[in-house]
Amino acid sequence: MTEKTSNLVVVHADFEAHWPFVAQRFLERWQPLGPTQVVRLPRNDSRSLGKAVSDTDAVVRLAGMGVPVTADCLQQFPALREATFPAIYGPSKLNAASQAYLTDRGVQIYDHLSEGFWGQSVSEFALALTLCALRRIPQNYHEMLTDHEAWLRYAPERNQGPGTLAAQFSDDLRFTCGTVQGKRVRVVGAGNIGSRYASFMRMLGADVVAWDPFATEAHFHRAGSRRQFHLEQLMLDAEIFAPLLPLTDSTRGLVTAAHIESLPQGCLVVLATRANVCDMPTVRRRVLADEIALAADVFDVEPLPLDDPLLGRSNVVHTPHLAGRTREANAQWVDDLVDQFRP
Repeated sequence: MTEKTSNLVVVHADFEAHWPFVAQRFLERWQPLGPTQVVRLPRNDSRSLGKAVSDTDAVVRLAGMGVPVTADCLQQFPALREATFPAIYGPSKLNAASQAYLTDRGVQIYDHLSEGFWGQSVSEFALALTLCALRRIPQNYHEMLTDHEAWLRYAPERNQGPGTLAAQFSDDLRFTCGTVQGKRVRVVGAGNIGSRYASFMRMLGADVVAWDPFATEAHFHRAGSRRQFHLEQLMLDAEIFAPLLPLTDSTRGLVTAAHIESLPQGCLVVLATRANVCDMPTVRRRVLADEIALAADVFDVEPLPLDDPLLGRSNVVHTPHLAGRTREANAQWVDDLVDQFRP
């Protein structure tokens, strides 16, 4: 006789379009605990949880993602002990009636405690953007595809004298370039992403200072950074400036036009969380005037129009908002929920 399902994962295609490896990770984590079933709903399927599944009387663990849930649906789960109903972004969208029904039954409901699940992915990507901009890796890659000028430009016989382009040297001396070691790196934010990025840069030998009025000393210790208490002072000597904050009502435009104007000539700005924590018109103006360089995965307009003047510039490294969703971030997204369930 087939054992009844004790762990159930119900996921809508619209949800998997954002988190494509989440359901599989639930399966991997729950299968050792008992019979586990994954039910996938196709696009344009608007059925509620109760109509999408059957034979649920033995389910003790439930994950519903992108599927409407009502109190009536939940009556089909008499054995349910623990559940999670996470949204694509932010907290669960479980309605008040369903929440009250489960609470009255003593069912534990879990949600993400933070967005730390993609902290490693985004911070590593920010590091990669930084290295690409410092050494002009994308620009040199692209130039190699069209002709040999990328090779010949730096040949010894082309050298124009001291302090100019030379063999195996392709840095743009108008902007922060070369190694991370010794650079003055200034970071806004010491949370899941900012602290990791700061620690990476410190490990590579940078002088790192961070500002975050909500962080504890432990955050700065983890980051390996000194603490700056005054935001307006943070960017005054920055060679690399990385505002790594989530976009909220309180962080939108936190880095003002005056802050951006105070960045030194040639500073590299790294954007990997949300662009609009900065005054983007001022960022754009200074980048287009060749006053600062930009390495960005996020922008004030997405997708960027194909004729956007930021595209293809020698002082810009750009990627199309890719930093967060690695397979590992998908797995961590699940682990941060499942770890709260009873073993």
